[in-house]
Amino acid sequence: MAYKDNISRLSRLTALLIKLQSQSFVSIERLSEEFNVSKRTVYRDLRALEEAGVPISQNDKDAYGIVDGYNIPPIMFSEAEANALIFGEKMIERTKDESLIQEFKNAVSKIKAVLKSSEKMKAELLAERTIIGKNWQNERTSNLLSNIQKALTNFEILKIEYQKDGSNKASSREIEPFAIYHNTFENWVLIAWCRLRNDFRNFRLDRIKKLTNLKENFQPHSITMEEYNQMQYEQYLKRLEED
Repeated sequence: MAYKDNISRLSRLTALLIKLQSQSFVSIERLSEEFNVSKRTVYRDLRALEEAGVPISQNDKDAYGIVDGYNIPPIMFSEAEANALIFGEKMIERTKDESLIQEFKNAVSKIKAVLKSSEKMKAELLAERTIIGKNWQNERTSNLLSNIQKALTNFEILKIEYQKDGSNKASSREIEPFAIYHNTFENWVLIAWCRLRNDFRNFRLDRIKKLTNLKENFQPHSITMEEYNQMQYEQYLKRLEED
């Protein structure tokens, strides 16, 4: 069976399961018409669901349903798992195949549908504040991103021990996470308000030697991502003029 046919059948089986779960009994004729397949195909799909562990019941009018009391367990995601899915979506957006991008977006939309309102807002914020680049060598230079994601979406202050390029000594900073991006040198970078410098600063994750969540909240910054990008662009133009 071709890949496309497999996907088509999987979609139909999912839709069939939802249809059976939403009604007491549905006739074979109706299912055949609704899914535009033969009755024989409907019977085969019902058997496939039974083999997968779904308890199918039948009445005396050749109509089918799901045994009363059986429910598909709700899909639950932790915040870290939801964040990982958002990052997956951003990575897929960098590919060159439009169909892959669209199908993944559709899948993520369904996942977002089962999230709580607060989790959806956090997911949308993280999607807006994440920029994905490339990593040709599959290097792993930090293990902090998940904790930083949570701090960013929950507006929590972080304390870091940061080592600048060429320095052997790390400095202590308290920062307010604002955005995350992947730079042209394939490094993860955290944009944050630095309380020491009283300004936005970039912090490469591979140079953060220690990270502590202070469990204290800060007031979200009123500046938008677009305004921040414009500010950075203007500073870039100013440096060019000075040079």
